[in-house]
Amino acid sequence: MPPNPEATGRRLVAAAERLFAERGIDGVSLREINNAAGQRNSTALQYHFGDRAGLLNAVLAKHHPEIEARRHQLLDEYESRGSLPEAEARRTLAAALVRPMAAKLADPDGGRSYLQIMEQLVHRGDLRSVRADPHQSINRWRELVAPLLSEVALRRLHQRFMAIRVTYVELARRAAGPEGKDDRLFTSHLIDVVSAVLATEVSAETARLLGERDRLRDEAP
Repeated sequence: MPPNPEATGRRLVAAAERLFAERGIDGVSLREINNAAGQRNSTALQYHFGDRAGLLNAVLAKHHPEIEARRHQLLDEYESRGSLPEAEARRTLAAALVRPMAAKLADPDGGRSYLQIMEQLVHRGDLRSVRADPHQSINRWRELVAPLLSEVALRRLHQRFMAIRVTYVELARRAAGPEGKDDRLFTSHLIDVVSAVLATEVSAETARLLGERDRLRDEAP
């Protein structure tokens, strides 16, 4: 029988997500991915995805729709509840950030690898396409969180991004560990941590150092 293009594509994506997670997005060659997918044709990967970026996008596209749908659902529920006490609002929004991704810990079809890959992208700051799309759930989340943060935390300390980074780092660490654990306590605690990050007040020392930094910038030629 002739090869099935869809099946070949799925095998290549599965091999890529596993190797990208284990060795890093740039730590594995396309040839190795092609071989790991059992492809005798050395050009199979290029035929299906073009290059490394195209393959990476295919890996992300495999998982993003589920996460997007779930987070939008949680944000819809948040908005439908109207005004909430600030602490409850923060934790509800922290849960909307964490839970859709934490569900990938139980996804046997590459979910744990996906989480490790996303942490790499966050670490590299390589989420430009996500930031540029106002319809992405993460951007909707950022807008809903903004009223809960002080101007300093929002504009100068980028506390929302810190919450996102903590989420991906901790999920990737969990994903790299043994499978089969009950993740409910881990997930709830991570939501607590993210909520605390969002609630953190700016100390006098941090405010002073911010002022010093701004003065140095103003004085720079």
